[in-house]
Amino acid sequence: MEEPLANRRVVTIALLLAPMILLLVIFLIMPTLGLLRASFLPGSHLLDGGGFSLNQYIRFFSDSYYSSVLFETFVDGIIVSLICLGIGFPTGYSLARLPPLARRWRTIIVIMPLTLSLVVIVFGWLIILGRNGVVNSLLVSLGVSSSPKQLLFSRPAVLTVLVQQFLPFMILSVMGVVAQIDPVLEHAAANLRANRFATFRKVVIPLAIPGILAGFNLVFVLSISAFITPRLIGGSRVAMLGSLIYERIMAELNWPSGAAMAFILFVSGLGVTAALNALAASRLISKGRRYAR
Repeated sequence: MEEPLANRRVVTIALLLAPMILLLVIFLIMPTLGLLRASFLPGSHLLDGGGFSLNQYIRFFSDSYYSSVLFETFVDGIIVSLICLGIGFPTGYSLARLPPLARRWRTIIVIMPLTLSLVVIVFGWLIILGRNGVVNSLLVSLGVSSSPKQLLFSRPAVLTVLVQQFLPFMILSVMGVVAQIDPVLEHAAANLRANRFATFRKVVIPLAIPGILAGFNLVFVLSISAFITPRLIGGSRVAMLGSLIYERIMAELNWPSGAAMAFILFVSGLGVTAALNALAASRLISKGRRYAR
C-alpha cells in the first residue's frame, strides 16, 4: 500500500515541476545552446554558412585589447562588490536588529530602487552628474570648483552608479542571514568580556558568511554583466565586456563574435566566483578548526 502512495507522490511532484522545467528548457537552455553553437561559426554573421571553428575565441585571446577589457571588467566587479559589502553589511545588520514593524518599512525603502527601470535610473544619473547637474551646481555654489567638472564618461562615475544599482542585493542578503542569528550569542560574548569589535569579528561575521557570499556573488555577477550603465555613463572612455558584447551583436550584427565573448565572460565569471567561494570556505573551515582546538 505504501509503494503505490510513494509512486503517486513522485508522479504528482513530476507533474507540478514539468511546466517550470519546460519553460526553462524552451526559453533558457535552448537559446543558450543556440548561442553557444553560434560562437563556433567561422564567419562574422549567422548567415555566412555553417561549420565549426575556434576563430572567434582565438581572435579574442590573441588581441590584448579584449584581454585587458576582460581584466578591467573583473576588477570593476570586485571593486563594486567590496564597496557594496562595506556599505551593505552594517546597513543589513542594523535592519536585522530592528523591531519587525520598523524593519518592514525600512526594507521597503531599500527595495524601492529595484522597482524602477534601469534605463530611468541611468538617465537620472546622467542628469545628476552632467555639467549643469546637481553635483556640479553644488560644487560651484560651495566654492569647491570654479567651473563645472567633467564627471560623466569616467570609471568612478560608472562604479558609483553600479554601486547604487546593486547595493540593495547586498543589504537584503546580509539582512536575511543576520536576522536568523540569535542575539543571545552576542550577549553571551559580551558576558565573556568581549568588546563590540571582537563580538562582531568572531561571532557575527562568521555566522553571516552565507549572506556575505550570496550578496557578493550577486553584485559581482550583475556588475561584470552590466552593459547599459557602462555604455551610457562611461561612454567610449570606459570599456566593459558587457557593453562590447552589446555593440558587437546589436550594432555590428556579429553574432558569432558576440556569442564567443558572452561565453568567455560566463565561464571566467563562474570560475572567479567559484574560486572566491572556495577561498572563503577554506578560511572559514580553518578558523573553525582553530577555535575547536
